[in-house]
Amino acid sequence: MAESMGAQARAVANAQEFSRIKEVVSGWSGVRQFLRGGEGGQIVPVVILKDRRRYGWLFLLGVAIYVMGFGLFSGSVAVAVLAGLVALFFLALALLWLWRGAIVEIEQGTTGVLSRYGRIEGTLPPGRHYLWRPWDKVEFVVDTATEIPYLAPVAVCPTRENVPLKAIEFFLKFRIVDPLAFVRTIGASNFDLVLSSAVQDAIRQRSRQVSTEKAYDLRGSDVGDMQEYLNRQLASYGVRILGANIPDVQLPDQYQTHLATRERVAKELAAYEREWELTRKQRIDTLLMEIERSKKDRDARLIEVKEARNRARQDVARMLEEKETEAQRVRLEIETRGRAALTEAENEATALRHLGQAHRDNRAVVRYELARRRIEVGERLMQHAPRPVLVRGEGGEQSALSTLILAQMIPQLTRNGGASNGAGDTVRKTAMDLIDGEG
Repeated sequence: MAESMGAQARAVANAQEFSRIKEVVSGWSGVRQFLRGGEGGQIVPVVILKDRRRYGWLFLLGVAIYVMGFGLFSGSVAVAVLAGLVALFFLALALLWLWRGAIVEIEQGTTGVLSRYGRIEGTLPPGRHYLWRPWDKVEFVVDTATEIPYLAPVAVCPTRENVPLKAIEFFLKFRIVDPLAFVRTIGASNFDLVLSSAVQDAIRQRSRQVSTEKAYDLRGSDVGDMQEYLNRQLASYGVRILGANIPDVQLPDQYQTHLATRERVAKELAAYEREWELTRKQRIDTLLMEIERSKKDRDARLIEVKEARNRARQDVARMLEEKETEAQRVRLEIETRGRAALTEAENEATALRHLGQAHRDNRAVVRYELARRRIEVGERLMQHAPRPVLVRGEGGEQSALSTLILAQMIPQLTRNGGASNGAGDTVRKTAMDLIDGEG
């Protein structure tokens, strides 16, 4: 297992190597090239300067002094004048060489590290500076403005389940904020080793926190804690990490095969879901069309119902109008009949009133007729009234003869009395008729 992991790590290391940081020795002419372009694909944030400016002007100064001495000791004025001119010429060249060598131009975005007698004394900001003393020297030129990219593919990073990932790429950007601390403390070459070790440690700590199935979640994840961890470790070197991320994570081949199968299944599932979504959308569209068609049919039927209702209302209104006309006609007929009956009743009442008046006018005649009939009735009653029979005896006592005669006469009186009763009934009936007629 260890041999396979080592072989895997070596394969990944051969495929993708760490970014390399180094420092180079160069003259002023190569500073721009190395700081901006690096050397052999390696990053060069620091250039060590080769400064030989002190020797040239000293040689010219010595030549000028030699020529001046030769002219003074030659004994000839012409030779002395000519030697003085030549000495002045060489002296001017020496001064020009000294002036030109004293000029130090620090490029924008870089910082020069000044040394005196080999000891670092301070820094020089960008711009032109003059170093007249030969023991003052710019030892280093440090790039302090560029955000330097750094790629670190860390191989064999075990996860929480102790499954070694094939590789995790970690990308960061850093900048040298304190050039004195950087060149005094560590230097570019040593910083490369320290930074690679710190990155590997941070990456392995992060990989231990995730499970294998979520390893791909490391890509583009938040690595702010890792950035703070690296800044704490590199703060003493004058370096600051400005940004970091994990651009790629490579899983083991077997697990990657399983993951590819799972991704294929997930893609097929997504395809099925899209197909089902499309089918569902088509069905929904069909149902919506059916609903719209049903709504149109319903609206058409509602229009028909409204039209039928309007027609029914018109028919009812027409029927009501006809009924009202018929009722008006019946009412007029009833009113006409009532008026006729009223007129007839009034006429009859008038006639009865006149008849009553006539009866009142004829009352005397009726009374006379009644009195006459009463007299007639009285005469009839007188004619049919029974006559009393008086039997009187002598001495006030009833004799046998009187009793015998009375016994013979009683049956006759009884029959006459019956006839008299019939005549009385007749008289009573006649009297009642008269009374009714008078009433």
